Amino acid sequence: MMNNDQTILMGIDGGTGGIRVGLYDIEGHCLGFSSRSYETKFPKPGYAMQDPNEWWDTMAVSIKDVLNTTGIDKHAISALAFDSTCTSVVFARKDGTPLYPCIIWMDVRAAKEAEELLDKTGEFYSPEWMPPKLAWFKRNERKLYDETEVFCEYQDWITNKMTGKWCMNNNTACNWGYSIYDGFSSKIYEALHIEDAIGRFPSKEVYRVGELVGTLNKEAADHLGLYEGLKIAQGGVDSSIGLLGMGVNRPGRIGMITGSSNLAMALNESPLLNPHGSNNGPDNLIRGYYTDYVGQSASGSILSWYVKNFCEGLSYKQMDELAKDVPIGSNGILLLDYFQGNKHPYHDARTRGMFYGLSLSHKKEDLYRSILEGVAFGSESILDTFREHGVEVKEMNMAGGSARSPLWMQIHADVSDIVINVPEDVNAPNLGCAIACAVMLKIYPDLVTAVDHMVRYKHSYHPDPEAHVRYRKIYELYKSFYPSTKDWMHEHSDVYEKL
Repeated sequence: MMNNDQTILMGIDGGTGGIRVGLYDIEGHCLGFSSRSYETKFPKPGYAMQDPNEWWDTMAVSIKDVLNTTGIDKHAISALAFDSTCTSVVFARKDGTPLYPCIIWMDVRAAKEAEELLDKTGEFYSPEWMPPKLAWFKRNERKLYDETEVFCEYQDWITNKMTGKWCMNNNTACNWGYSIYDGFSSKIYEALHIEDAIGRFPSKEVYRVGELVGTLNKEAADHLGLYEGLKIAQGGVDSSIGLLGMGVNRPGRIGMITGSSNLAMALNESPLLNPHGSNNGPDNLIRGYYTDYVGQSASGSILSWYVKNFCEGLSYKQMDELAKDVPIGSNGILLLDYFQGNKHPYHDARTRGMFYGLSLSHKKEDLYRSILEGVAFGSESILDTFREHGVEVKEMNMAGGSARSPLWMQIHADVSDIVINVPEDVNAPNLGCAIACAVMLKIYPDLVTAVDHMVRYKHSYHPDPEAHVRYRKIYELYKSFYPSTKDWMHEHSDVYEKL
């Protein structure tokens, strides 16, 4: 094992809301951190789009900031790795020029294409995933579809900007109908009449998490404020890389990465939840394991929307202080967290969120707390999916932006009646990227060993039994929301779509 305390690893997280850059030593201690936001546009209900060039420019600002604030020389960086949102589809020329805004992961405009695919093949593909989105693009933007030379992910586009070459990531391609052993599922593409897209994927070279993907070219180095030749380790999906940063590296542990959405993940020796329709393995993260996951389409993004628009410049911390005195149940307000449709357990992109129980007596902190509770109810519903498949859920590791709120973590613990463990570094995707760098540099022999050496925990939240009993009654109401209103919500969607 390499023993060099001067080795510095850069982990870059391309999330839904912005770029976060962290610097780490080989033990996983954070030496510096910087973040910058970028814009997501929501031109229609269910749409969500970003400008790839803004990712690239924001990354440069964040990297330069963290080097300036820490005083660390760029030549002290031994390697970098980058993670990104997944199924954020880029339409580009071979020179990397985007031809259309990126249709990011939370965009569910391809709901009809996903339903069509299920009807034709019996396989579930979320509207978020690559094939339904490509089918929508071909049907609605045919000229640009035909002009597109490369269909890829956020991850692949950044790799091209850094190295000048096109390649594919085994971890991010899991939702393209791709297996590193079997290639692409041709029947999926044929069913949607997009088989011509396969030849435009950057699949000539495919890399696993923690492998050397290339080195930084001069143009990228100058733009980012780094140096030419810097080694780049393959990263992956922000949630998968975050799983490493939360300390989930073997079966028996569940991790939930929070942020704009919540995603709960577990490693298993065989596919557990939905083996048909998505390639949750094998080996798309840690070799020998499948990565099962269930998620919410919107969580932190709901809170961000609310604070930005309705809280008069107050910070999350200030709102937490107000909301902690609001009683369990938010004075009668119940939130349905389907602001971008439902990912799990219903796979329904045609639903939307709502607040129920509003009266003229309510204050902004009541609605704020109802969001914390409603998201926690949504998280509990996806944990139920694991339980229904025989997974015992007693503890869960949580990281990401929501983990900075003790109030929200305690609500999660009370709603789900489990212990919530928060890592020392809540920026789990950044630390996960540093872990990938450490493996690529052979500081540690594999991802499992690197996680054991580089992840530590800061706090554990234990459930309050009395609070859990009270929350359970409200959770039963939450679970009845969708079955009671599904038909009405679909009718609402149809009416407004035709206006």
